[in-house]
Amino acid sequence: MTISTKQVWTDEEFMALSNDEHRYELVNGELIDMGNSGMEHGYVACILSAVLTTFVQQNKLGAVCDSSTAFTLKSGNRRSPDVSFVARERLKGLKRPPRGFFQGSPDLVVEILSPNNTIEEIHEKIVEYFQNETRLVWVIHPDEKYVLVYHTSEPDCFLRSDDLLEGEAVVPGFAMPIADLFAEWDF
Repeated sequence: MTISTKQVWTDEEFMALSNDEHRYELVNGELIDMGNSGMEHGYVACILSAVLTTFVQQNKLGAVCDSSTAFTLKSGNRRSPDVSFVARERLKGLKRPPRGFFQGSPDLVVEILSPNNTIEEIHEKIVEYFQNETRLVWVIHPDEKYVLVYHTSEPDCFLRSDDLLEGEAVVPGFAMPIADLFAEWDF
């Protein structure tokens, strides 16, 4: 839902919006309320984040961020993927994460589909990420239990529950069974 047409937002103004407990993206000068996504969405994001973060930290590959992290793109848009990874080469010289927004796109973007997402919205994000040097995108569909893998703005690979989700050259050596994202609870 678009809530504002202000054209220029400073980082401070944009960051202050988090005080109202909403999550926003800034797209073409308009503030987009990303809303809440539900427990399944958050749970899938946490499972992937936990496994990916552990692997990335153990191998000192870079940094994994959650959906509260905004990335400032060339257009000035600020996008917040559900899960993201920035390779260590792009973090050289930093002792800690920037307090504000990361300038540029993540190397890996993960978008988890929610009932309120549209195909057009997700496609626009993917196109913009690749225009900003993202190298890999995973789009996870919890209801249908599949993952689409992108190396450009068009999907390259359709993965089902019995496949492995791999980091390829972006997160070298990372692999996890897709079934782990969709496992039914047994407690």
